[in-house]
Amino acid sequence: DKDEKLSRAEIEAVKEIKCYYKDIRSLTGIEYFTALQTLKCYSNLLTSLDISGNTALKSLDCAKNQLAALDVSQNTALESLDCAKNQLATLDVSRNTALKSLDCADNQLTALDISRNTALESLICADNKLTALDISQNTALESLICAGNKLTALNVSGNATLKFLDCSTNELTELNVDQNVALNTLDCRNNRLTSLNVSLNLNLQDLNCAKNKLAALDVQKNTALNSLIAAITS
Repeated sequence: DKDEKLSRAEIEAVKEIKCYYKDIRSLTGIEYFTALQTLKCYSNLLTSLDISGNTALKSLDCAKNQLAALDVSQNTALESLDCAKNQLATLDVSRNTALKSLDCADNQLTALDISRNTALESLICADNKLTALDISQNTALESLICAGNKLTALNVSGNATLKFLDCSTNELTELNVDQNVALNTLDCRNNRLTSLNVSLNLNLQDLNCAKNKLAALDVQKNTALNSLIAAITS
């Protein structure tokens, strides 16, 4: 009502807050907005963020801050979480079973348990320190970007709906995509692959498998290919 104060009724009516690129250092008081469903506070100077009181939150974008920790255990309605480009060493999303989209790229994560996030459709966990990633329970996954980690193995056999896979710049010695018939983009460059079979991936449009140790690559059946980047060693 333009009186420069927020009444209880006005606070309870707020469902969305956007406050990005504002050099904000603290969001103390956010807990009063109990009906909040969307919070976009990316690209600020936040070192902490308490959203334990925002239990109605469905979408949170707090990327590009200076967060060393993030507790989303009380935000069980969360469907979208973007906490990329922070300083997170751990991230517990075990109680966020409604999550459909998760972006935690460019942090300091050494492990990521998404076994309970069975509704997950998009996962970006690139540029962390992951040595393993179990996506066997994420059968709804359509897009996975796990590039720039230290993965030595990646099992995608149970992810039949996967359309986009970027597992580049890891330490993979093998990659079986026989079951990923919906795949249209595959980027597995800069690994240690000695073989790659894409004969069953007839929907594949973009393939980058350069900087591996491939002795051969057969793409005769991949008639949908628009882009191919490969390097074959003799």
